[in-house]
Amino acid sequence: MSGIGGLGRRLYRGEVNVDFVGRQKLWYGLSALLLLVSIAGLVIQGLNFGIEFRGGSVFSFKAPTANIEQVRETVQEAGAHQVIVQTAGDRWRVTTESLSASGVTNVQKTVAQEYGIPQNQVDIQVIGASWGGEVSEQAMIGLGVFMVAIILYLTMAFEWKMALAAIVALIHDLVITAGVYAWSQFEVTPATLLGFLTILGYSLYDAVVVFDMIKEVTAKLGTTSKMTYSMAANNALNHTLIRSLNTSLVAILPVAAILFIGTTLLGAGTLKDLSLALFVGMIVGTYSSLCVATPMLVTLKEREPKYQAIARRLASTGGKGAAAKDAAPGADDEKKDDKREPVGTAAAKRRKK
Repeated sequence: MSGIGGLGRRLYRGEVNVDFVGRQKLWYGLSALLLLVSIAGLVIQGLNFGIEFRGGSVFSFKAPTANIEQVRETVQEAGAHQVIVQTAGDRWRVTTESLSASGVTNVQKTVAQEYGIPQNQVDIQVIGASWGGEVSEQAMIGLGVFMVAIILYLTMAFEWKMALAAIVALIHDLVITAGVYAWSQFEVTPATLLGFLTILGYSLYDAVVVFDMIKEVTAKLGTTSKMTYSMAANNALNHTLIRSLNTSLVAILPVAAILFIGTTLLGAGTLKDLSLALFVGMIVGTYSSLCVATPMLVTLKEREPKYQAIARRLASTGGKGAAAKDAAPGADDEKKDDKREPVGTAAAKRRKK
């Protein structure tokens, strides 16, 4: 525990310089594995679409003395086959496949007789599959508009290579989150689609923060620079590392509470559909902004003649070692390319005073 605490303090003071860019093969390999597993889940298991997409009938009623097995058997005896029983507060919520009008009435009557309640107190909701199709269509339109807006914004605010890296990271996050849903067989509901759209915004925010710092640091690179683009980008990434981790932790904690506590103790089924997407998406989004988007951006930028010339000059003069030293937090004050203090240094000085 003391080692973890020491690492946390060093991260806060900006004393840790993680070589994210230099380990890009590791990150690419890990991402490829996660994507492969996710795609396999989507192909083998498939997504477990909720009633809003499949169509079906929903029965809601009060039966305080019943348990899940009793409710399931009662509805099955009434003629339903695909029966899903859930609790919604003090009521039972039973979902079945699409039933005919007579089948719906039969289930309603059987439940009322079994649990001694008036037939009109067994609420019925019949949902057609076309409604879920409309929701999916609108979600896809929203996703398309979102992607186009991101590309235009990042291209104008930064450059097209940053826009491309951010889009790849977003697709990476979506596929992995969908894979988690496929393997876990959590229901995909309209709330899930809202969660997917939400994590896109979160992942984009994290990437923009990192890219803004990279743009600021690499703008100082010139023909006499002591750092390559890779080194400067990695230095910028480490400057924003503690901010990214803090933001992720603060966002994930309440979502985790909803997912693991709210759904188990309070039976919040709808929140479960939303919170899983947010929980997985936030974790993967933080990872992708650090380990996917930035290394991919560096790969694209290092192909430019300007940065290739800097790399060749440093390699020929043996300047890589000095450059690496300058790039690390805590370097000499004489450093000209990047005078930014490591994250947390200013705060530490104020505390000493």
